Amino acid sequence: MVSNIPEETTSFVGRTAELAGLEHALATGRLTSLTGTGGVGKTRLALRAARRAEPGYRDGVWWADLAPLHDDELLLATVSDAVGLSDHTLRTPIDVLCEWLADKQLLLVLDSCEHLRPACAHLLGEILTTSPGLTVLATSRQPLDLRGEQIVEVDPLPVDGAADALTLFRERATAAAPAAPFREPGTAEAAAEICRRLEGIPLAIELAAAAVGRQSVQEIAQRLGSRLDVFADATLRPVRHRTLRTAIGWSHELCTPLERLLWARLTVLRGDFDEATAVTVCTGGPLTDDGVRTALRGLADKSVVTRDGTRHRMLDTLREYGRMWLAELGEERAAADRHAACFLSLARNAHAGWTGDDQILWYHRIADAHADLCAALDHLLAHDPAAAQEMAGRIGFFWCCCGHLPQTRGYAQRALDTGPDHGPHRTRALWVLGICVLLQGDYPAAERIGAECVRAAAADGTDEGILAAAYLRGLTHLMTGDPEKGLRESRRVLRTTATGTRLEAAYRLRCHLITVFALTGLGRLEEAASAAVVLRAACEAQDECWTRSYVDYQLALIALLQGRAEPAAAHARAMLAGKHRLRDRFGIALGLDILAAAIAAQGEGARAARVYGTGQVYWRMVGHPQRGTPELGPVREACERRAREAVGDAAYRRAFEQGRADSAEAGLALALHGGSGGELLTY
Repeated sequence: MVSNIPEETTSFVGRTAELAGLEHALATGRLTSLTGTGGVGKTRLALRAARRAEPGYRDGVWWADLAPLHDDELLLATVSDAVGLSDHTLRTPIDVLCEWLADKQLLLVLDSCEHLRPACAHLLGEILTTSPGLTVLATSRQPLDLRGEQIVEVDPLPVDGAADALTLFRERATAAAPAAPFREPGTAEAAAEICRRLEGIPLAIELAAAAVGRQSVQEIAQRLGSRLDVFADATLRPVRHRTLRTAIGWSHELCTPLERLLWARLTVLRGDFDEATAVTVCTGGPLTDDGVRTALRGLADKSVVTRDGTRHRMLDTLREYGRMWLAELGEERAAADRHAACFLSLARNAHAGWTGDDQILWYHRIADAHADLCAALDHLLAHDPAAAQEMAGRIGFFWCCCGHLPQTRGYAQRALDTGPDHGPHRTRALWVLGICVLLQGDYPAAERIGAECVRAAAADGTDEGILAAAYLRGLTHLMTGDPEKGLRESRRVLRTTATGTRLEAAYRLRCHLITVFALTGLGRLEEAASAAVVLRAACEAQDECWTRSYVDYQLALIALLQGRAEPAAAHARAMLAGKHRLRDRFGIALGLDILAAAIAAQGEGARAARVYGTGQVYWRMVGHPQRGTPELGPVREACERRAREAVGDAAYRRAFEQGRADSAEAGLALALHGGSGGELLTY
């Protein structure tokens, strides 16, 4: 069983009764919401409950963090990503998600729903209705108000009796200052007083504990108590909210002025971030590059940001407080501008680094920064359409490969509608739009956009645009069954453009790939194989993975058409290994099809059937029954017939269903290594 439950990086304290109640709620209802004030520990409780519940769900537990989403536009895509769906179709995304979940038995955790309550309620109303095996655990400060929702109110940790709050304080204080003298007279009493004053609210306790070492426990108790007394009657907010806000405010006062400024500026970031991103987004005025680094360490020491290796994150409640100060400083627009500039720079660097030994790194960085890139694009669309058009063009191909086709298509179209009406950035955005519609199977739109892209590229006069347009046109010809036109398109543009820069070389590699596909489609297998070997060597010399994977796919198909099953299987596995590194589920689905055909051609019917079954799992992930260039269809059908004949229909069906029942990662590992699956591959 494979799940994506985040790891717990600190100890879990108490909650025995709550966990038992939550276990009962999950067993008896399909929607359970953990509710409670910010900082009370809803996420930690959900994490522990999800981990304990995992064995009871055939298809695993899948976690969707909604905190980074700045509006409900990304909700459906975030949930789809969480459950492993990368839709490549023209259908509405909600229909595809409902179909994907329909036969699943899984637990879906939606963490931090409060700022998207109406959208979450609508989405859950749809998927719970159509997916009888689905159970949902949500965390939210307020209920979602759905029929059948079970509410589990999460209270603060007890400060008397079990004294879980005191245990939490001691553990976090010891982590902050291992030599903290808890046995000294009065220290234990002061720690208990802190927990009582903070009413057992875990986040407030952790913030207070982080100050141990810089101050004694007694000093913390005294100063925190004085502040709480001062503000006890200063607001009509609920008591717990007031207590937490006061504790956060006290932590804010303990920060240096530059740490406070960094706290405010960091709130513009949507997800996890590294130090370099913090420097880029937050430097300015009194905060120098080194000042950001120093202040970030200070915020981590005070538990304002959490640190996991090189990554940092700020909890929602602390982010809200920082946003309030950002508004007070009048820096909201400036922070958003810096954020957008940072992620536009990331898009430029990733685009420039596509061909080369850092290709995989850039691919993953773009995938992991999705929420921030979307926020930057939305800001630029409103305030700098020309920059938005550039950004959409530079990251669009990454997003197409990651499976964000509906979103990418929407952003590309908006960038074209609002940005400049000519120039290389517009041509690149047109190309991205064309790739999107082609991968979605909208061939008439791909033909139209491809022709427009060719005209725009000719007007620009840049080799990059001309090569990109030719790739789009050539691929469209291949997918619509006209390899002769695809061959003419690729050869013409390769003949008339220069070798150019390293970036242009990436587009040349793609056009050479069209040549290989077209020659195969025309049955000119010896020519295709020779061209493929040369192209693969060029990709290897540049450590280019994306194109090389498709060359391996084509070499597998050529070998299969020539009756060489063993080399076909070897090339198919090489292709799958590359696509796995890129997290390209569409490519993996194609690779599993060709591998299954090669295994069947070797007479191993049951193994072939099982790989075909795993292939169906991946095809369902991308929303298609099966895809590929036209010449693959007859090969696939012939090899499937051979596999059935080798083992008989009943055995074939059993093996096929076993492949479909395997998790995607276990099935892929089995296909790649041919054993029991070994270590599961992870995404």
